[in-house]
Amino acid sequence: MMKDAALPIVLIVLGAVWLLDSLNWLPSVQWVWILGLAGAGAAILMLDGITKSSIVAGPLLILAGALSFFRQFYGLGWRFIIPVMLISAGVLMLVARSSSIPESPVFNRRFGRKPQDGESHD
Repeated sequence: MMKDAALPIVLIVLGAVWLLDSLNWLPSVQWVWILGLAGAGAAILMLDGITKSSIVAGPLLILAGALSFFRQFYGLGWRFIIPVMLISAGVLMLVARSSSIPESPVFNRRFGRKPQDGESHD
């Protein structure tokens, strides 16, 4: 199913662009990295919906893109970026613990989690 392949494809594209940029084979286009991070976060949320895993990964990637923008264009330092990312990760992980946010069917299927009583059996 193509929906299941979206995240690996996004990761491959981001990694390839990063590698090409590191080798100086791409023109100095820093917005590609920023949009790649934010786009990957948005893609996770769109493809998986709001689930326990996407509610953490999606916003963190979007935040990483935004902080990368501020680092590249306004000189924001790592001593600010890393604590903001840690705080955000912790808050998002607490939000993901809410019983109103569903489990990800894609994540559960990939990692062999067995459905509990009342959950669908694929």
